[in-house]
Amino acid sequence: MAALQTMRDQIVHLSPAGFYVALRVGFSFPEEQLNELPENWVEFYTTRGLVVHDPVMKWVYGNLGASRMSDITLPDPHQIRAKAIAFGLNYGAVISVMTPADRGRRSYGLFFRDDRDFVDPDLSVLHGIVKQLHSGNVEERNLTAAEVEALRMQASGLRLKQIAGELTISESAVKARLNNAKRKLGAKTLAQASSIAASRRLI
Repeated sequence: MAALQTMRDQIVHLSPAGFYVALRVGFSFPEEQLNELPENWVEFYTTRGLVVHDPVMKWVYGNLGASRMSDITLPDPHQIRAKAIAFGLNYGAVISVMTPADRGRRSYGLFFRDDRDFVDPDLSVLHGIVKQLHSGNVEERNLTAAEVEALRMQASGLRLKQIAGELTISESAVKARLNNAKRKLGAKTLAQASSIAASRRLI
């Protein structure tokens, strides 16, 4: 837990305008993600389906290593970089990590500043962090047995009131367990938390 928090603190320090890290992305969801991008940018980007036109994402899936977004020369006909700048994401860096043993599962990170461009030492630190997170050689944020149980019951279709009744605890206690599980798994929604937990055979 301490190692993960230290890495997160380093990422926050190096990318104060926001960041997104997706770990071990297969054919669907990442196993884990850290999303600290501005909510208004996430909504703008997702509702317009910009991911399929984003040259940065094309770079992620065509390259390994680290780059400043300003150094990416792929066409950007939808002006996604200019749109990001309008949301305060003035300077960006991108990391893409995968090894031959990963069977196509890749991790990547998008990092943003509003004050200056990323320098080589920044890229080196961020690349090292994403590589370490990708490998999984970091202290696990273990779910408690109670959190696993609540998440399993929720994933099976039970409502909060039903879970509370089964466990003889309050609905707020169930919510707390589910929210803790979601946070530890780096998920944005309970559905995603369940998917991540299932992929790790936790539920």
